[in-house]
Amino acid sequence: MNRLMEKPRLVSQDHYLLRIGFCPGRSLPGQFITVRISNRHDPLLRRPFSIFNHEGGIIEIIVKTVGTGTELLVRRDPGEIDVIGPLGTGFTLPQGGRVLVAGGGVGNAPLYHLARRLAESRCDVTYLYGARTRSFIYLADRFRDIADRFILATDDGSEGREGLVTDIAAELIEAESFDMIYACGPTAMMRTIVRLANGTPVQVSVETYFGCGTGLCSGCSVETAGVLKRACIDGPVFFGAPLNWDSVPD
Repeated sequence: MNRLMEKPRLVSQDHYLLRIGFCPGRSLPGQFITVRISNRHDPLLRRPFSIFNHEGGIIEIIVKTVGTGTELLVRRDPGEIDVIGPLGTGFTLPQGGRVLVAGGGVGNAPLYHLARRLAESRCDVTYLYGARTRSFIYLADRFRDIADRFILATDDGSEGREGLVTDIAAELIEAESFDMIYACGPTAMMRTIVRLANGTPVQVSVETYFGCGTGLCSGCSVETAGVLKRACIDGPVFFGAPLNWDSVPD
């Protein structure tokens, strides 16, 4: 379906904010859209993007430029764009309680929408925002504004605390009690947080590649509780403990 897209805006090194409207209704945090990059046959496949925010009929996504398709997308002029979605299964939201939200790199994108909804559900939100280095941090003030406690960390210490998200998450989990943990980022990061959770339920959004985004190709299958699931329709959000992490791409 054709929607109107504003001019993509650079928000950090290699990261762009795209605003797409008019998108009525309400999406669940953790859902995604697929975008047709151009009107030509190359690139052929649509690209999936997590929903960063959905408010007032406007869907926002974060695009990290990693190849030809994303480079073409962020250089598009304002105008019509072919979008399908929202798609997939989103995060389960508790009513109240203390939650830890941990994001790594571009994996922070779906967690902003989540943190907003958690705040609406009267949850006490600790947000742990991780990035490789200062230049890759995007829209940190928006994350800070919706969290009860905001912790910024970079691998190299160029901004906020120095250290990996998993190291800081380990400190928080050991020192405090959470009712739910949410994570999105590199597979190794999410797998480690699940291992550290000490019985606390962990929901993760897997960053596997969606060929079709609608369950037709089964190329995004992961194994959970001994059963193969298509991440594009049964996920991308899963509870972390039952996942066979060897089936989740790095």
